[in-house]
Formats: sequence, C-alpha cells, structure tokens
Amino acid sequence: MQPIPYIFFNGNCAQAMARYAEIFGGTPELMPASQMPPEFPVPEERKTWIMHSSLKIGDGLLMASDNIMGDAVAMSGCAVTLSLPALAEARNVFEMLAEGGEITMAFAPTFWSTGFGTLTDRFGIHWMVGCDEQPAGS
Repeated sequence: MQPIPYIFFNGNCAQAMARYAEIFGGTPELMPASQMPPEFPVPEERKTWIMHSSLKIGDGLLMASDNIMGDAVAMSGCAVTLSLPALAEARNVFEMLAEGGEITMAFAPTFWSTGFGTLTDRFGIHWMVGCDEQPAGS
C-alpha cells in the first residue's frame, strides 16, 4: 500500500502537469473531460479541462485533475513532500518549483537535513522539499 497525492486545479491542470514533467522528467498522462461518458455531463466551457492525470516521479506517483463540476478550493492543510538523495538535486527542484510561486521557508540547512524548504508554486500547490543527506554531526 502506498499513499498517492491527488491534487485539484481550476482549469490549469494540464499546464501544471506539463511543468512538473519538465522538473521531474517523464510524460504526464492526461484525460480531458471531453472523454467522460454522456451520463456525466460536462459544461461546454470545461470540456478541455482535465478529468484525470498522472505523472510518475521517481518511485512515486502524482495524480491530479481539474475540478470539472465546481471550483477547487485552494490547497489547505497539506503539502506534497519530496525528499531527494542529493543536496544539489533537492535545491534545484526547490528553485524550479518556486519559479513564479511564493517561498514560505527558504531552502537551507536544518537540524535534520542539509537542505529543506517550503513553497507554494505558481499553481497554488504547497510543496515541502528536502534532502536525505544528514547534517554534519548528526
């Protein structure tokens, strides 16, 4: 059993998943709302929205969609967390996710890691990015 984060957007899921693919590699799988069966009527202006998507990130999976039948409330009370093996890689991922977003805790050494930081990306998704490397003396 493995938990999988599922995040919601309001019409920009495809753009977000494309950006995450640039950062993490891979190709997102995208299913547009226009492919939903007729018994699930989709408002005409939302047929290009994404009803489901996924992107493999390392050994994990990130899933997402646009909130087809309503407006997704801004992400609150949770974050997508990543721990990368090397400090340089973690810092690079943090900086790429932060582009156009807001850093809430600068990427810096902590008592548990050689690098850790938090941010909200330009799509409104909260991220916690850290490094597996332990600080000296721990």
